[in-house]
Amino acid sequence: MHRSTPVAEAAKMLARLSLPGLVVIDDDGRPVAVLPCVEILSMAVPQYCQDDPTLARVIDEAAADVFAQQLGDRTLAQAMPGHRWAPATVDGDATALEVAAVMAGANSPVVAIIDGSGKVDGVITLTTLLERVLG
Repeated sequence: MHRSTPVAEAAKMLARLSLPGLVVIDDDGRPVAVLPCVEILSMAVPQYCQDDPTLARVIDEAAADVFAQQLGDRTLAQAMPGHRWAPATVDGDATALEVAAVMAGANSPVVAIIDGSGKVDGVITLTTLLERVLG
């Protein structure tokens, strides 16, 4: 997804497609970050609840159900200033083991496949990798 994509739109796509995360690209199509779903979730959960989850209990369920509205109209770029998750990348000739090594080393559920010019040519998810190596 492009840096200008609204976070709420990205979250809806992640949920709809059951993706574990997404690759954020710049204007040139180059990856700038990999955002796992949990990072998108943390953008919606109030910081005071993250700091002390017991505070979330005092909020009734009706109010708690709308916490995702905190995402507002923020774009991915606006939501991640100061946060840089280096994109996990491989080239198109990477083996399954190489992809697994990059994923594990970066602790990333998504790896971007990069073409010769450094642009994103595709994405491999953890689920896809596991299906491939486990049969």
